[in-house]
Amino acid sequence: MIQEETKRTSNIKAFNPKKSIKRAWSTRAASPKWVITTSGGEVTWGNRAERVAIIRKGLPYESIEVIGKKANMPVRQLLQYLDVPQTTYNKKKREKALLSGRDSEIVLLLSEILDFGIEVFNNEQEKFQRWLKKPNLTLGNVTPKSLFDSVTGIQEVRNALNRLEYGNMA
Repeated sequence: MIQEETKRTSNIKAFNPKKSIKRAWSTRAASPKWVITTSGGEVTWGNRAERVAIIRKGLPYESIEVIGKKANMPVRQLLQYLDVPQTTYNKKKREKALLSGRDSEIVLLLSEILDFGIEVFNNEQEKFQRWLKKPNLTLGNVTPKSLFDSVTGIQEVRNALNRLEYGNMA
């Protein structure tokens, strides 16, 4: 009896945390990639580590326009969310300057949330745009777009979209 028990346990391999972490990162890399295309080229990321690297490097100011088109929002409104004056934006865009880390993070998160929202609404852009503009009870009776000025607000919109996707009230 003890010999059988020993044989069964000897076939069990010891847990290897390095291998487990490597496997987790490789599956994340296979996840869908997000893309922001500007005149300077494409910026792509598929996981948080890649997002952090982009945030540290900074995005071009032009990416604000890309997000504006994606969100169907005027650039002026996005500039208010980012607390960037129009004149500063125009100058920095002309100089091909890069956004700060905080502003780059907001732009990347907005890109992700907009892509996710379109996916939740079965690629029906118009329905998603209406949802963004309509006051939402689960968000404190404010419009989802009005929460795009902070990382926490964007996360709350993501949570509302998750609830919608899984059939909860949103």
